[in-house]
Formats: sequence, structure tokens, C-alpha cells
Amino acid sequence: MKFDTPAGSNPIDQLNVIGQPADRIDGKLKTTGTAPYAYEQNAAVPDAAYGYIVGAGIGKGRIASIDSTQAREASGVFAIVTYENAGPLAKGEFYVARALAGPQVDHYHQAVAIVVADTFEQARAAAGLLDIRYVAEPGSFDLAAAKDSATPPPPAGFGPPPQTRVGDFEGAFNAAPVQIDQHYSTPDQAHAMMEPHATIARWSGTQLTLWTSIQQINWGVRDLAKTLGIAKEDVRLISPYIGGGFGGKGTILCDAVLASLAARQAGRAVKVALPRPLMFNNLTHRPATLQRLRIGANRDGVITAIGHESWSGNLRGGRAEAATASTRLLYAGANRMTRLNLAVLDLAEGSAMRAPGEAPGMMALEIAMDELAEKLQMDPLQLRILNDSQVDPEQPARPFSKRQLVECLNTGAERFGWRQRNPQPARRREGGWLIGIGLASAIRGAPTTASAARVHLDRQGVITVETDMTDIGTGSYTIIAQTAAEMMGVPLDRVVVHLGDSRFPESSGSGGQWGAASSTAGVYAACVKLREAAARAVGIDPQQAEFVDAQIRAGSQQVALAQAAA
Repeated sequence: MKFDTPAGSNPIDQLNVIGQPADRIDGKLKTTGTAPYAYEQNAAVPDAAYGYIVGAGIGKGRIASIDSTQAREASGVFAIVTYENAGPLAKGEFYVARALAGPQVDHYHQAVAIVVADTFEQARAAAGLLDIRYVAEPGSFDLAAAKDSATPPPPAGFGPPPQTRVGDFEGAFNAAPVQIDQHYSTPDQAHAMMEPHATIARWSGTQLTLWTSIQQINWGVRDLAKTLGIAKEDVRLISPYIGGGFGGKGTILCDAVLASLAARQAGRAVKVALPRPLMFNNLTHRPATLQRLRIGANRDGVITAIGHESWSGNLRGGRAEAATASTRLLYAGANRMTRLNLAVLDLAEGSAMRAPGEAPGMMALEIAMDELAEKLQMDPLQLRILNDSQVDPEQPARPFSKRQLVECLNTGAERFGWRQRNPQPARRREGGWLIGIGLASAIRGAPTTASAARVHLDRQGVITVETDMTDIGTGSYTIIAQTAAEMMGVPLDRVVVHLGDSRFPESSGSGGQWGAASSTAGVYAACVKLREAAARAVGIDPQQAEFVDAQIRAGSQQVALAQAAA
């Protein structure tokens, strides 16, 4: 089913369940501590050993030697994996960082070993006994110092194009009577979601099962199989609950890879949770940026030229921070230019963190808009409203289906008392505080992707939904249940939702702001087929059937939904 034409009247319009207040399906489990996260799958894997990851102690170089004699003799230890015995390892399709260093060390705290023991304490103690000698090499760690070596990145499947150009930006900017030409910078930033990266791995012959914390099950299966050199069909990922991801758990990282290697060598299940200190330099992070914003405007505030350039760094082969993405869509202006530049740095991989690029990019753009307003001696709110666009600024023939930026700005301004503010800085004081009011716009894309689901109806009239969609704290369980309940005409408590298992149909996964719209569309499509099958089973024309109060109705016909399953 494709959603590329107006939907028209459909069962969702009833809004009997969708749009109504409902307790989160997973809420009670999470608030009582009974929702089993990746590291807590003790019922499924009661005999797991413990793995402890060791991070590299240098920022760049190579491993000269690893002496594991003392560690192997330590109490409870029965496996140690390093590059010397891990076997060949490839890389997945999304991240470029290697899950295990050796002999080269690419960045600080890159995993160099995993020690497996009967208890966590034994594994941690033995890890401290590893004698790892390094040969340090010069590295590139500072974006400003590497800026001149940066080049446009190759086109990627994610983020904006490396360069865009509409009209004559340079000519229009140089001719503009009012100009802003400013430089901004943002630092490297790391996130630490409440649940650390964690995995339990277990082999059964050639079959590998992982209980792991991951946003995109399908990406994880693909990337783990490719990394380990095994068939995708031999990989099963299970991730029913995720304690936050924010882009940092898009697909598999070192915890999943090393847990798999350790379990294979140990001959038993192994559980791994990254210690908090390792998360900041061994995983992905938001890379630093250097940005230049140029805006040209007429004296009435109408923008005639807008240019945004950004420099960021990453491991070789990594993606650029997509800081120019929002500038392409947020404000009007006939003459436009954006450019990304990427330097090679020997730091942990830069990737998605609470939206890739938009946060640092919009920060710079919105500061530039405020500075333009000040130069124009114009209300920053009015400047933004004046330069709103109801069409794609790069493709004026392409209108937004719906865009309410002006309404949002005016509503916010009214509620926060914007028009009563004193625009002069440091004029309002409350006790020891200076009080100011600012505003900013923001925009985020809303893509959709293919997403599948399986829907069952049983003889008790219970609807069961299965999809490998994940819930990273965003309410996937509840909105998927609401969709199925609305479509099948049953109350919410008659729907059971199973998520986060690669045996289920492949969904959109959680990320990129596509999860809710895409996964519920997949459930909707599955329910359309189930409605047709149920109606036919009881002799009712599917085109005339209504599903209400756990019944199938058409004219004077009325049959219990459960009877269709019988």
C-alpha cells in the first residue's frame, strides 16, 4: 500500500481511540522497574557471563603488544578477545568506525579488548591486568587546525547535498544594502542516554541472537552480519525496550560486536554494558562545527541572499555534520547557497545526536537572523514573519502541504509577552537576575519510509500486532495499539503489541523523525487487509463493512468480530 494520494474518508477519522487520552501501554512496566531492557534479560538468558571492554589509552597510533598472561590467570576469567584472536572483521553500512582496534588505533578509547568472566567484578578486575603497550603517532584532533584541509564530502544517503546553489548568491549578497557576514562555532558534544549501550549475545550453532539496545533493528541485522561475515538469516536481534537513543543507537556498535565475538569464544552467552566513561569517546557523538553565515537584505528586511557554509570533522569515510539542512528550508530568499566541508580527524565517529546537523546549524542561522534584525533596527519576530515561505525556497513551484511557522511565532509571542519586552539588553532586573526574552524558529524534516506489520485476529476478538519497530521512550507501543484499535473497532485493551524482534516484519525503525508516521502507516495497511479478510469470512462486503464496538456491521447485518476468526 502506498500513501501517495489524499486518503479521503477512512476509519482513522472516527477518532474513537486515536487522539483520545490513554495511559502509555509500557508506562506501568517502566515506572515499576519491570520492563526488561537489554542488560536485564535474565529470564531469557539466565546463565550469561560478563564482558568488560577495555578502551585504547592513546589518541592515535598502534598496538605494539598485548600481554594477557595475568588477566587470563585471574579469578573467574575464561575468555579474552583482542584483534589477535577475533578473526576478520568488516564494517557495517552506516557507521565507519571499527568496533575493535588493532593493530592500528584510530581514536582515543576505541575498544581494544573484551575480558569475559563469571561476574562483572571479576571481568573488570582482570581487564585492569591487561598489559597493552602502544606506539603513539601524531594525530589530527582540532577542527580549526584542520579546516584548510577540508573538502566537500561525497553525496550521502542522509543529510543535505554537499553543495546547493539557487540564483546568484554572491552577486545578490554584494549588492544588498544590509549585510551580515558572521562566523560561529559549536564544540564536540556527547550524549549519555539513561540506558548505556548494552548487549547480551548467545550462539546456537551458526545462529546468533542478540538482546540489544538499538533503534533500527533492520540496520542492525544488516550491519552485524556484514561485520562478522555471516548470513543475515543467522542473526536475530531482540530489543523490546530502549532507555533512550537519540540517534546514538541507530545500528550496532562495539558492544554488540564484541559481545558476539566474546560469546563465540567463550562458548556461552555474554552480556556487555559499556561503562559510562567509555560512552563519550568510544561511540558516536555530535562533531564540532565552524560555520559562516552571510545574509543580504533590503532595508525593509526582505532577504535577497542567504549563504551558509559549515566545516566539520570525522573519521575517514564518515559523514559531514549536516548543519546547512535547515537553512535550505526555513526562510525565503531568491539567491541561495549552502556548502559542507569535511576534514579527517582522529576522533570518535561523528553521527546523529538528537538530530544530525539541525541543532548546531539552526543555532547559527537564528543568531544571524537576530543580528540582522539588530542591524535593520527591526523586531526579530517581524523579520522572521516577513521572510516566511509557503513554498520550498529552492523550488518555488513546490508548496508546503502545511506550514504554520507564522502561527507558531505569533502564538509564542503572545503567550510570552514578547511585545512588552524591552529590546535593549540589561534593562530588566529581578533581584540579582537580569531578565531577557528571545525567540528562535526551528524546522525538522518529516520523511516517511517503508514499514511493515503483521496483524492477527483470534477467537476471543483480540488483535495482536507484530512489527520490528522499536520504542525508544517515544510511545511506539501505544500509538501502534491505538492505530489497530481504531481500524478494527475494538477498545485499546483488546490489542496486544509486540515490538523489537527481527523475526517480525521489517519496519521503519526509530530515527530521523520517521518512526511514528511510518510504523503506524504499516499497521494501518495491515489492518486494511485484515478488515477485508474478516468481513469476507462472515459474508459481508468489505466495501460496506464498518468495524464498531468489536462488531462487523453493514446495513442490518451485525456479526461479532471474534466470529470471523472462528
